[in-house]
Amino acid sequence: MSKPVFKATGQSIGGNHKIEVKAGEFVFQEQELGTEMYIVHEGQIEILQGGGKEGARRLTLLEKGDFFGEMSLLDDMPRNASARAVTDAKLLRINGSTFVQMLRRDPEIAIRIMRKFSRRLRDMDILLKEALGDSTGSNMAHAVQPTEDPEVERAVGPERLIHDKSGMEFFIAQGEETSIGRRDPVTGINPDIDLTPVDSQRSISRRHSKIYRRGGKFYVAEEIGTMNGTYVNGTRLDTGMPAEMNPGDEVRFGMVVTHFKID
Repeated sequence: MSKPVFKATGQSIGGNHKIEVKAGEFVFQEQELGTEMYIVHEGQIEILQGGGKEGARRLTLLEKGDFFGEMSLLDDMPRNASARAVTDAKLLRINGSTFVQMLRRDPEIAIRIMRKFSRRLRDMDILLKEALGDSTGSNMAHAVQPTEDPEVERAVGPERLIHDKSGMEFFIAQGEETSIGRRDPVTGINPDIDLTPVDSQRSISRRHSKIYRRGGKFYVAEEIGTMNGTYVNGTRLDTGMPAEMNPGDEVRFGMVVTHFKID
């Protein structure tokens, strides 16, 4: 069966590891051998199964900061999906010799890869339990599925973060923990508070911080792998070290400035 001819040419854009692809071009196709992974620098990439042809199923849509193709880099097996540019895109191409350097420079990538594999292992465990007739499998499947609409799990109460420039309000969950970041199409994980609408510079990590409710007090802590910092009243937090938030405090995530408010 012949492959489509509209495939990425790999035009260089300033170094051996950067390429650009036009809308509709394939970065790679299912069943091809691959020894490289990619990080989206600009544009959108869709991951498809079914050979990338008309009617193929889209698995996910990736944007700036997302990565793909890491499985073939790690296990030297053929690609299990196709990657195609939805818009003109610029990609960072990572081969085996630069993979370790990339992980040292950007630990968030390593953490997200581990989370992605962990989720796949959980999904495989669910499928095995269901195949063996274990009734707990369906319950587990429900438990690990990402929430399609993060608002479903979010409280609409008095405690909230208010974005300074837009005035948008982000409500803190009623439970003990509230995750803050951006939706991650790679792992399928949604934060309780998704700051994507106010993060025009993409400065917030996918899993950036957590807010902890302890009695009548609230604390914020930065997650492992966060790149651009979390600040309370201008002071950067040490990773994993909670800082108390009081009403009126400025809380900054990356470049996004908010204020903590309780009515």
